[in-house]
Amino acid sequence: MENIALIESFSEFKDDKFIDRVTLMSILEDVFRNALKKKFGSDDNFDIIINPDKGDLEIWRNRIVVGDGEVEDGNQEISLTEAQKIEPDFEVGEDVSEEVKLIDLGRRSILALRQNLISKIHEHDNTNIYKQFKELEGEIYTAEVHHIRHRAIIMLDDEGNEIILPKDRQIPSDFFRKGENVRGVIESVELKGNKPSIIMSRTSPLFLEKLFESEIPEVFDGLITVKKVVRIPGEKAKVAVDSYDDRIDPVGACVGMKGSRIHGIVRELGNENIDVINYTNNLQLFITRALSPAKVTSIKINEETSRAEVMLRPEEVSKAIGRGGHNIRLAGQLTGYEIDVFREGVEEDVELAEFSDEIDSWIIEEFSKIGLDTAKSILEQDISDLVKRTDLEEETVSEVIRILKSEFED
Repeated sequence: MENIALIESFSEFKDDKFIDRVTLMSILEDVFRNALKKKFGSDDNFDIIINPDKGDLEIWRNRIVVGDGEVEDGNQEISLTEAQKIEPDFEVGEDVSEEVKLIDLGRRSILALRQNLISKIHEHDNTNIYKQFKELEGEIYTAEVHHIRHRAIIMLDDEGNEIILPKDRQIPSDFFRKGENVRGVIESVELKGNKPSIIMSRTSPLFLEKLFESEIPEVFDGLITVKKVVRIPGEKAKVAVDSYDDRIDPVGACVGMKGSRIHGIVRELGNENIDVINYTNNLQLFITRALSPAKVTSIKINEETSRAEVMLRPEEVSKAIGRGGHNIRLAGQLTGYEIDVFREGVEEDVELAEFSDEIDSWIIEEFSKIGLDTAKSILEQDISDLVKRTDLEEETVSEVIRILKSEFED
């Protein structure tokens, strides 16, 4: 049988890990039926018999015998004279089955058929890879660095699947070499064309949550629940945990003796500072815990505006705000409340926004980013420290301080 290179096609794909025998036979039949439609106009009267194990197939065309000169459709009908060349005792009205040799389709059609077959198999594989990784979205995955590009790291897993770790999904301190194994969470899986695009992330809060599951047995077993995770990747994170078993100290279990349990997670995240906090439905207590290590004197909550006014002793303010404003920003994200810090014993202060006629809004925003949104909160800082913590020039900071001082002098 003149099946040319199709035997190689069968043997090439019959052991494919993503394709079963029934699916392979279905794809093969579909490819051949498309070829028959192009050649004969219809495939309704063809039988295709496939043996993918041997790489063999048979194609039979079924036609009805009609009288000589009465053939209207050469694909569906055969004249009596032509039929009797196949079998001398054929009569009008009988069915004739005749084998169609692949060579009859033409060499160009056969080459196109093979390409179509390869394309269909790859399309099937890609669909299965997509489905496989779609189920892994939100789960930790490990792959090996294959190629390092400016905007992304291209990795391969044990099956040769390509995983992409974009630059903005990498922790700032991440540094990888070719051949190194990298852990992250499968963030998204999309089909681009027919090829699956698998994106990994190491900056997602979900990555930290899944690390807790993998590294802390009580979290894995469900004895401790991770209620919420907020992060500034590579800098600081806050994790609220809870347990329905009063005998378990969720914070202690997660941190471990002298930080032994959480140490591996911290190291994985480039020494990210992780605060583990006991979750509570008591909002005032939860905000107090979220602002740790600062000690809160009192809290006034406005549930309608989702704002909390927190009173602290002057020496606790910097702890509440944290380096670069990270602590207060994460506390706000964790609790869902915008937190305003006030110094105990300071009655008169002015919101920085009230100086918008003298100070540009983008400058006010720069101070707000580091948790400084009142006049006195800025005046209590050193100019050099403010320059380091913001993107502002010293001249700009000095001018702001001059404006604020004149307000209180007046």
